Amino acid sequence: MAVAGVTAFCCPLVSVRRPARRRRPTTPRASGSVEIRVCTNRTCARQGGREVLAALEGLAPPRVDVASCGCLGRCGAGPNIAASVSGSAAVFGHVGTAARAAQLLEHLLGGSGFDAAAGLAALAAREKAEAALEKGDATAAEALLTEAIGMNACGGLHLLYRSRSNARLSMGNITGALADAEEATKIAPKFPQAHLSRGDALFAMEEYRHAENSYADALDLDPSIRRTKSFRARVQKLREKLVSADNSS
Repeated sequence: MAVAGVTAFCCPLVSVRRPARRRRPTTPRASGSVEIRVCTNRTCARQGGREVLAALEGLAPPRVDVASCGCLGRCGAGPNIAASVSGSAAVFGHVGTAARAAQLLEHLLGGSGFDAAAGLAALAAREKAEAALEKGDATAAEALLTEAIGMNACGGLHLLYRSRSNARLSMGNITGALADAEEATKIAPKFPQAHLSRGDALFAMEEYRHAENSYADALDLDPSIRRTKSFRARVQKLREKLVSADNSS
């Protein structure tokens, strides 16, 4: 299956062995591990590499490992993406839009493993919902996210549930927020933001020890969040509540 507008280069990933005498890169349908690396070096970054990375992170199912990487060569033909499926690897160029990123995922995972149209629709709905939430319209955000969840997209479902958890928490629907956060952690156990949302819901329920455990789970998955203002604010509020609870007991 060809990917419209995307060029496939015969360039294996480092430490991935490609079958001998194969002139063109072939990408088997995913039955095992799938890795995608998006070049965000200077030239590819100017051509939209970081935006494509964000789109792929929002589109890909949890079993697909998406991350940034350094130069893959073929500078000027980017953004370039290296993909490895069950040990077979190739580099794809000109993946400059979310639509092309979705088409590439469909190519890598097969039509039954990823639906590009549904994925793009759900991604657009989530981005619109998060914009609404930033403006303080949690009700509109929740409605958009509920609609997006119903689209049955193959990827990004953990992000939808996490975003709806945040929207529901803003609306005061703490039980719904916790349920959505827990669903997100089930879908993607290694997604730290879902654990943060679960902790926020538990904090709102005054389950401070359980909230502390959820924040610790997020920190174990991504130690870098310790340096963020939002995480430091969470920890400070939690400490105050724990001290108050201990003093009153």
